[in-house]
Amino acid sequence: MMSTPRLVQVREKALKQNDLLARALRERFREASVFAVSLVSSPGAGKTAFLEKTLARLRPHCRVAALVGDLATDNDAARLQRTEAPVRQITTGTVCHLEAAMVENALAGWDLNEIDCLFIENVGNLVCPSSYDLGEEMRLVLMSVTEGEDKPLKYPTIFNTADVAVITKLDLAAAVEFDLAAAHQSIQSVRPGMRVFEVSAKTGQGMGEWQQFLQLRIAEW
Repeated sequence: MMSTPRLVQVREKALKQNDLLARALRERFREASVFAVSLVSSPGAGKTAFLEKTLARLRPHCRVAALVGDLATDNDAARLQRTEAPVRQITTGTVCHLEAAMVENALAGWDLNEIDCLFIENVGNLVCPSSYDLGEEMRLVLMSVTEGEDKPLKYPTIFNTADVAVITKLDLAAAVEFDLAAAHQSIQSVRPGMRVFEVSAKTGQGMGEWQQFLQLRIAEW
């Protein structure tokens, strides 16, 4: 009967420690003028493909780098290295989310003054990452057209903690009969006023608008 209160206390302590580290990371990023962007989604939503295209588009205009979280493999990091941007893998083992301490450790040896925009790709999960601040300035939540229009209604917390939503795999929308209007309604009902981008990393649709938005935010930063 005493196990539940104990678990709650341990969780609260872990979150408090994470928040303190995240606050310190955010200060480091601000001092070095690094615009940090984190990406969260369920597995298979297209985070890595979206990030690969984003890195490739931004590299001619600013200095970008990426940290990639995964449970076991370094496949995503190897893929992103094709963009020739600095990339590091964070292997979490059994942990289903990234934590500020993992980000801090992964940054060791990097000169933040040589980075304009840092991307942090979280483990594929729409539950745990919502509770863990990573010191980012902007959090993106991605949902693919193959996941259904009601994803925000099923996972409202992650959409409430995000700043921008990205609907991915737009090239498959017609094939899966995805209702874009219903998806926007779901997002806005959970997070009114949230900025939403519709993109296809495969065809490039919507990527230009996203790139312009992000470059403006980086320049303002």
